[in-house]
Amino acid sequence: MLGVCLLFVGIVLINNGVFSLTNVSKKSAAVMNILTGGLSLFINFVNLVQGNYYAAGTGLLFCFTYLFVAIINIFDLESLPFAWFSTFVAVNAVIFGIIEGVSGSVALGITPDWRWAVIWWLWAILWGSSFVTDILGKNLGKFVPCLQIFEGIVTAFRE
Repeated sequence: MLGVCLLFVGIVLINNGVFSLTNVSKKSAAVMNILTGGLSLFINFVNLVQGNYYAAGTGLLFCFTYLFVAIINIFDLESLPFAWFSTFVAVNAVIFGIIEGVSGSVALGITPDWRWAVIWWLWAILWGSSFVTDILGKNLGKFVPCLQIFEGIVTAFRE
């Protein structure tokens, strides 16, 4: 199920990046965010029921990211709460990269794989960009949408 979820995460990242670069309305972009967030919610609810708490916890971070973005875009809400959420997720993504990519975890049944470290750290940069743009107020220009497209490709075709 992880592959299915990450395929859609990749698609929504590409979608969000392209829509941002081409000035497509945020409400239109929200549709794919809702679909991906909903799919992730379902998949990670199944993980939770099956007792796979680590997978459910990390997966729900994606779920709430895309549902949060969709709601902000649909209702034209302030993005500062999302930036603080993203900051929390970015910090955790660095830790997940260490666990999954560098050290592994016997308790979680995770063997180290450097590819997972890289992808978690790339995601951490993207989530962290919300801190830079919305909390620090720095304009990163086209960097974030281009990063979304790049990371969408890496995420969707990670293996």
